[in-house]
Amino acid sequence: MNIGITGRGRRARQATTVILTAGAVVAGGAFIAPAAQAAAPPKPSIVAKGGFVMNNGNGKTLYTKAADTRRSTGSTTKIMTAKVVLSQRNLNLNAKVKVQKAYSDYVVRNNASQAHLIVGDKVTVRQLLYGLMLPSGCDAAYALADKFGSGSTRAKRVKSFIGKMNKTARDLGLRNTHFDSFDGIGNGSNYSTPRDLTKIASSAMKSSTFRSIVKTKKTKQKVTTKTGGYRYMSWSNTNNLLGSYRGAIGVKTGSGPEAKYCLVFAATRNGKTVIGTVLTSSSVNARTADAKKLMDYGFKVA
Repeated sequence: MNIGITGRGRRARQATTVILTAGAVVAGGAFIAPAAQAAAPPKPSIVAKGGFVMNNGNGKTLYTKAADTRRSTGSTTKIMTAKVVLSQRNLNLNAKVKVQKAYSDYVVRNNASQAHLIVGDKVTVRQLLYGLMLPSGCDAAYALADKFGSGSTRAKRVKSFIGKMNKTARDLGLRNTHFDSFDGIGNGSNYSTPRDLTKIASSAMKSSTFRSIVKTKKTKQKVTTKTGGYRYMSWSNTNNLLGSYRGAIGVKTGSGPEAKYCLVFAATRNGKTVIGTVLTSSSVNARTADAKKLMDYGFKVA
């Protein structure tokens, strides 16, 4: 004999099914959620007093440590020097510049890093940029400022060039950056921040010439001597991330009594580029280790 199910029985059975189904969903959700949401990697600890990292593709901030505190920048200043040169209208990278005694005297007087340019030689603008960015030549920086500044005297041309550096910083919207030198040997008012320097470098990296130069580990350049012959200049990059960190593509080291040890860095992996800065680290090795930590972290959270 078939026994029919009453309306009340059917409703109870349906309610039980709904409750069981809902419970399964909740239980399933509770089980799946931890696997779906990976824990964020811990923020790295660095020796440098200031640091900043961003995704170069979309500008997203990935890491900050005193990122907007103004500090001395040392030779990372030369990123802006190169950017100003490469921004000149109708720039001829093959134009030759005669090396003046003033450039040599300057680096000797300041015991500054140099490209060892030889007085009387004729060096192209492109070669000066290599001498600027690889061995961090303050003599090359002086030559470029003298070449691309405006004025009837060398002093006026240099002042004009530094003015262009500051205008470029303003045009980029940087409120915590000021230059009073073309190379980072400041006169009391040469400063930037990890965030601002990173933005300067990001802008400079839009130039294919700049990118090509700062990723170069070593170069040998043929220059014209004052007698019409030629000699070779060999320069090595002070950025030891190149070749020691997978994907490293630049950009510039810096150091100084006040700046201590600085590094603006960039690397590309799996189609993503992270770019950043550490300022006032304690040594060459410490700034390198800091940068590697920050790039590792950047790639995880980019």
